This record gives sequence, structure tokens and C-alpha cells, in this order.
Amino acid sequence: MEVPERPGEPEGMAPPGTAPAPAEPEPVADPAAIEPAATEPETAAVPVRARRRGRTALLIAGAVVLGLLAGTCTGYLVQADREPTKLPPLSQPKLKQSKGEAPEPLSAARDRRVRTDGDLRKLLLKKPRGAKEADWSSADDGWMDLASYAETFSDPKDIFPELVGNEFRRAAVVAWEQGQTAVEIRLVQYRQEESMAAAEEARGAHYWADDDDNHSWPIPGTEDGMAYAYTRPETKPGYLPQYEAKAFAWRGDIVMEIFVSSTKTVGKKTLLGLAKRQMERL
Repeated sequence: MEVPERPGEPEGMAPPGTAPAPAEPEPVADPAAIEPAATEPETAAVPVRARRRGRTALLIAGAVVLGLLAGTCTGYLVQADREPTKLPPLSQPKLKQSKGEAPEPLSAARDRRVRTDGDLRKLLLKKPRGAKEADWSSADDGWMDLASYAETFSDPKDIFPELVGNEFRRAAVVAWEQGQTAVEIRLVQYRQEESMAAAEEARGAHYWADDDDNHSWPIPGTEDGMAYAYTRPETKPGYLPQYEAKAFAWRGDIVMEIFVSSTKTVGKKTLLGLAKRQMERL
């Protein structure tokens, strides 16, 4: 609500040294025509005072800061007064050995690396009694080099550079014939300086071996070893139908490969028995 100016209130300040001119009286209007002034004054909002932060928290914070500074300075002064610790020279004519007897090195039976770095052919299963050596094996005195091993694949030209990249080291082979069944076991070793080639090669073998015309079983005692027995035989004119079976597993830097061919379906017990006994020797 606008408040009317009071009669005689100046609009500004008068110049210095001059007296304000007396205001002319205004004619008084009819008292009855003047509206009565409001009797109830407007209520002004009372400002809320913000609560002051206590001094206790500030004192505690200041004490903590001072305590940290005092501790840091004290530790620095104590360390500065100490003599520096002498370090041993980098070139020493003779190193002091610890007292007591050194432990005996692990035997070949307990140290797997000693066994696998030796004659790998000794870790192969022995030819069963009554079986004869296979004359069709491409191994030379129980060994396969890189070229001979690549020739066992369907496309040697493509597999050769892959084996080189995977750091093929060597392959030990044993093969025999017993009745109408032929068996070949390979232990393929990789250097594994750049990658886990043995595990990668075993997984690749699983990929190509598994199809719809086989039975498959996990090999006991292995991480992901599998055995496959095919239900559809391979047929060639002039030959008896041949049923095939395969098994692949890996341990360390060695891949185990087993191939069985027979005129009858290869049973689960026969295939897993070969794979399990061979893996126990690694």
C-alpha cells in the first residue's frame, strides 16, 4: 500500500548556506472525506539468525594439525642426527653363504621338469605283451621331427608355419598292432617361451575331433582332456571297415595324442584306459 507523502517533506537537500523556504500550508480538506488510516500495521518478517559453529571442533582440528607437524619435525630432527647406514659394495669378492646344509635336489621321480627334459620316449606307454611294432609309423627310432609331424596332418603346408610359430620342440611316438586293432601314441612337446602352446594345440584338436558321429568322454585326472569314439566307420574298396577313436590332453608343455583304429567300435573302457595310464606317466 502506497503511503502518501507527508505535507512539507522536502524532495531533496537545500544548497549550503541557505535556509529552507517555509512550506505553504495546503488547504484542509473536509475531515469527513478523508479516509481513515489503517489501524493494523503490516507484520515484517523476522530474520532467522544462523547458528554459530562451536569453537570445540575448531580447537580439536587445530590440535590435530599441530600434533602432526610436531611429530614430523621431531622425526626429521632425530633422523638427521643419526649417521647414515653404510651399504655393502656392489662388487664383492665372495658372498657369505647361509649356515646349515642345503636341501637335497628333487629326484627325477618328484621333479617333473627333470623327467620331461630327459628322454621323452621313456614316458610313453610300453607296447603290450603279444603286440607287434607297427611298420606304418613315420617315427624314426621313436622320434618325430617338425617335418615328419607336419606330414601327419591333412594339409602339411599350412600346419608347418603354425608349428614353427608355436615353438614345436619334439615328438616322441610309440605304435603297435594287436589283432585287428592299431594304436599310436604321441607326446608332442613345445618350448612355450612365448605362449601356452600345449594348451592351445590341445584345444584345437578337440575342435576338429568333435562331431555328430561320435561318443565323447572326459579323461580322468586332466583339466579338459577328452576322448572320442566314432560310430561311423571309414570304408575303402578292398579293406575292412575301420572304426577310429582319438584322445587329446595336455600337461605342462606336452600334448598327449592317442589314435586307435579297429575293425570294431572302440569301447569307452579301452580308450579311457589308454589315455588315463598315459597321462599318469607325465
